[in-house]
Amino acid sequence: MKPAAFDYQAPTTVEEVVALLGRHGGEARLLAGGQTLVPMMNFRLATPAIVVDLNRIPELAYIKNDNDVVRIGAMTRQRAVEFSDIVARDLPVLQAAIRMVGHLPTRSRGTIGGSIANADAAAEIPMVLQALGGEVSVRGPSGERRIAAADLIEDAMITSLAEDEVLTEVRFPKMAPGARFAVEEFSRRHGDFAIAAVTVVLEMDKGVCASARIAAAGVSACSRRIAAAEDVLRGRAVDPDSIAAAAAAAADAIEPLDDRNASADYRRHLTRILTGRALQRAAA
Repeated sequence: MKPAAFDYQAPTTVEEVVALLGRHGGEARLLAGGQTLVPMMNFRLATPAIVVDLNRIPELAYIKNDNDVVRIGAMTRQRAVEFSDIVARDLPVLQAAIRMVGHLPTRSRGTIGGSIANADAAAEIPMVLQALGGEVSVRGPSGERRIAAADLIEDAMITSLAEDEVLTEVRFPKMAPGARFAVEEFSRRHGDFAIAAVTVVLEMDKGVCASARIAAAGVSACSRRIAAAEDVLRGRAVDPDSIAAAAAAAADAIEPLDDRNASADYRRHLTRILTGRALQRAAA
């Protein structure tokens, strides 16, 4: 199929983008990497009156160190993040997760901001943002504001961004030196959307867990931290008993989807298995 007729604009500054969004409101869609928007338009699941292309705004593509934070421009290609020395050193869990995103052409075109703003339930990058407790910067008619990861994604493909706001930057807190991590994912084929995925980041102190961050994707309507599983581990050795208890807590805590890809029971089962595997890898 072909998309419905639409107007096309390719601004060169963020200010122009905000002005266009202000004029067209909910009838406008932003084009970043286009890996989701273009197929949706071809199948007429999305029929925007105007497409605003962000690809000619050079100020939105960068990876920068900023004290305890790594700042990544929204239009930074996922492939650039995958091979960034800064990301490899300070955000190795993001590097591990991004290698699970689609295929090489997907990552070469897809952007980090586009993935987060799209808020697909199965996407790996929003899951890591949740696990690390990051935030995004957005710009609108009233200026810039920041939104914490926990407040950003409200439901499947629904965020707290206003219709006249554009996501401009993603901010990831640097992982602590010596932090242990793992990403586990189950999909039917390599590169397919995850039916279930789990990210784990642990900080250890004298053999016990000082901090645990666990987030899941694919199992519920949107990626979320799993606080119940984190609480099980905090202050304990990460051994087979605590891993089994945390995995069970994670499975109990989610609100699993039930669709043609997997039943709710199966997703709950996968959450327990993948959480256990991720914790075992991180502990090792």
